[in-house]
Amino acid sequence: MSISAISPGSSAAAPAAVRSAAQPRVQLTPEQLAQIEQLKQRDTEVRQHELAHLSAAGGLATSGPSYTYQRGPNGVNYAVGGEVNIDTSPGATPEETIARARTIQAAALAPAEPSGQDRAVAARAQQLEQQARTELELAYAPGAAAKPTVDVYA
Repeated sequence: MSISAISPGSSAAAPAAVRSAAQPRVQLTPEQLAQIEQLKQRDTEVRQHELAHLSAAGGLATSGPSYTYQRGPNGVNYAVGGEVNIDTSPGATPEETIARARTIQAAALAPAEPSGQDRAVAARAQQLEQQARTELELAYAPGAAAKPTVDVYA
């Protein structure tokens, strides 16, 4: 499962701010300059968003951030979307599952502006936590444990 804040945009494999040495410098229009400023701002937002996920995920992150890029009119690739993969599997015990679910929720909601996908992951983690709490309640409920018996053979 992944946490993501992916926006539409074309995908490219090069990192941001990489310019081919073979590209000549061209005069950009005011519209293109404005688009570049928007792309720069989006790039910063996306990178901060994904780093917030990564920081809060701790050991549950299965990868670093991966990004989708859009090439600006200046030939530079800017991050316009991204994701951090997080292990959302339950723990070995209900207690471990509760701890994992809380970490998943914290990671999903870590950015200042969580996306719809982020909120969906947090909601699934909350359900996982609730299921684990129910397991615990059933395990410790009166009468849940097997009553001791004595087998008497005559």
